[in-house]
Amino acid sequence: MTAATARPADAPAAPLAPPLHFNALLTPHRSLSRKGFFIVMGIVAAVNFTAGAIFMAKGAWPVFGFCGLEVLLVWWAFRANYRAARAHETVQLSDGELRVRRVDAKGRARAFSFQPYWVRLALKENPDKSTHLHLLSHGQALEIASFLSPPERQDFARALEAALAAQKAARPA
Repeated sequence: MTAATARPADAPAAPLAPPLHFNALLTPHRSLSRKGFFIVMGIVAAVNFTAGAIFMAKGAWPVFGFCGLEVLLVWWAFRANYRAARAHETVQLSDGELRVRRVDAKGRARAFSFQPYWVRLALKENPDKSTHLHLLSHGQALEIASFLSPPERQDFARALEAALAAQKAARPA
């Protein structure tokens, strides 16, 4: 494997086979459960139906249609949000390879491969408290763990750094 290679589109982007020294699945955080979604949509629909009925009773019947359209738009926004949550990223470290595998919301996978001995982690902290984590090797950089919050990204960076250090220490001279 080369330093940081993106696999061609026709090459499989399958996860690494065991034994793995580090294996992390990173997914976007979604705080609203399916039950919570139905509760929120029920409240939005009830409020809009009530408001639309009041306006209809006063003779402003077109407002009822706009209230229904609002419910539809809120449902569509949640649907788009949940579809985007299907994206994920795996970071795996085996004896001879560090692989980052990204799957987008449509299910398309892309893999990036690094030689673990040469890869470095760079955690950039911005003045606004946001962070960016990059894998660096042979002049190339790849941002990882963008789904995570800044504290989670720092914890992830420490864990991956420890796994890489252990891998380098175990490598025969």
